[in-house]
Amino acid sequence: MFGTPTFRQQFPIFQHHPTLVYLDSAATTQKPQVVIDGITNFYQKENANIHRGIYDLAAKATQKYESVRQKVADFIGAKNRSEIVYTSGTTAAINLVAHSFLLPRLEQGDEVLVSAMEHHANLLPWQMACKAKGANLRIIPIDKAGNLDIVAYQTILSAKTKMVAIVHISNTLATINPIAEMIELAHQKNIPILVDGAQSTAHYPIDVTTLDCDFFTFSGHKLFGPTGIGVLYGKAAHLEAISPYQFGGDMIRTVTYQDATFAPAPQKFEAGTTNIAGVIGLGYAIDFINQFDKKAIATYVKELGNYAREKLLMINDLEIIGNAQNKTGIVSFILKNAHPHDVATFLGEANIAIRAGHHCTQPLMDFYGIPATCRASFSIYNNRAEIDFLVAEVKGIQAFFG
Repeated sequence: MFGTPTFRQQFPIFQHHPTLVYLDSAATTQKPQVVIDGITNFYQKENANIHRGIYDLAAKATQKYESVRQKVADFIGAKNRSEIVYTSGTTAAINLVAHSFLLPRLEQGDEVLVSAMEHHANLLPWQMACKAKGANLRIIPIDKAGNLDIVAYQTILSAKTKMVAIVHISNTLATINPIAEMIELAHQKNIPILVDGAQSTAHYPIDVTTLDCDFFTFSGHKLFGPTGIGVLYGKAAHLEAISPYQFGGDMIRTVTYQDATFAPAPQKFEAGTTNIAGVIGLGYAIDFINQFDKKAIATYVKELGNYAREKLLMINDLEIIGNAQNKTGIVSFILKNAHPHDVATFLGEANIAIRAGHHCTQPLMDFYGIPATCRASFSIYNNRAEIDFLVAEVKGIQAFFG
């Protein structure tokens, strides 16, 4: 079913670009027609601002907007819709936690733990918080295959650790980290933990209640939804206890010239007019994904990744960066005699869309001693024939530069 011509018809990008081989879903997924239609329908027939209007159009927009909050809660296994905060994306969600939750609790000499494979979005907010308070950012090591060192992680955890932030799936290495074990180990020492689910939520079953993570983040555009909308899940007790760090309309309870009190979570974290159409589009994206078995999606994408690695490794002077034991459908590779940007340029001329660069993981590139990689990333609209075409073109590029 996945990857077939019939299935791909749900994604209009492939009708407009029939020869496109889109292998950049780790950057953003393509959008099914149902999501595009849902956003268009809102703007054409239902557009109004939310929460403040008492006329019918505003009331219906508010109801639709808030119904998506429950849909998101159900999608990731949250106990209550009030644990779902809308943000502009994963980056904004992580920054919210760093500013509102961590900073007031962080003191000089404290420690924050992140892994060596983090995206800059799950590195820089914690780095800046540590610099502001004189705390120390500790790095959980990985081996050359891209496996996180769980023994080292357990050793680094201490009474000084005030936060752990870990990516669920590496956007560069495809590593699926053992987050359930990591959460349990952190909680044994009463340490809160945030999970960056930007790469996992579209293709992997998520249940934040079972995981028992303190915070979980993801972006709508990486799970077939629009850009500019993301989600922060936070345990109710955390969200109730922390203060917002953005202020304005719709997040208040009372305001005077001298003081203000704020609305309860999640509203107190959603200052101003939010991305209403983006939220509605996210709802349609979740409806789209919910048609399918999430385990079947995860299996399919993982199999595409394994097939791509098998075929690419047949090419002389090609090295795959990221060979963890547990990995998914993202493949980073380098050719011995060709810069990744040149490889991506040649592939682009063949209408193959991949990513080339450091993938917002510069420290990870330094760890491997390379400037960049080529990255092919797969989703449910991809198939093996596209991978075969990719491999054939890479062989040609290798011969040209070799």
